[in-house]
Amino acid sequence: MTTTEMATCRLVRPSSTYAGKQGFDYIEGITAESVGASAICMMVLTIPPGGRAKAHMHANHETAIYAVSGETQCWYGEKLENHVVVRAGDMFYIPAGVPHLPTNLGPETAVAIIARTDPNEQESVVLLPELEQYVPR
Repeated sequence: MTTTEMATCRLVRPSSTYAGKQGFDYIEGITAESVGASAICMMVLTIPPGGRAKAHMHANHETAIYAVSGETQCWYGEKLENHVVVRAGDMFYIPAGVPHLPTNLGPETAVAIIARTDPNEQESVVLLPELEQYVPR
């Protein structure tokens, strides 16, 4: 690759949000659409108190989460039978194809940095409404 063919570094100063299929609004970040990423995306997720995603999975893509503030809970597994509490400073990994449903049952807004191995971010989201019944409201 010559110098003129090299990829260019890009700075993103998030200024807008988009609605994800999962039921949350995401702050724009690093994606195929924003910077031409080919194997990763990264965005900021803010979950208000009482916020609940739709049950879903990312069919072929891994997810890494860093909790910046607040506390969330996530149910995961074939029938959302597993449960974890994610607190500020924690990192949480979700393998490709694992159903999950995150919520914020706490009194404060939760903020997380999310990275996925899907540069298009929303393309691999598969909604799983049949699993909603397994997580208490």
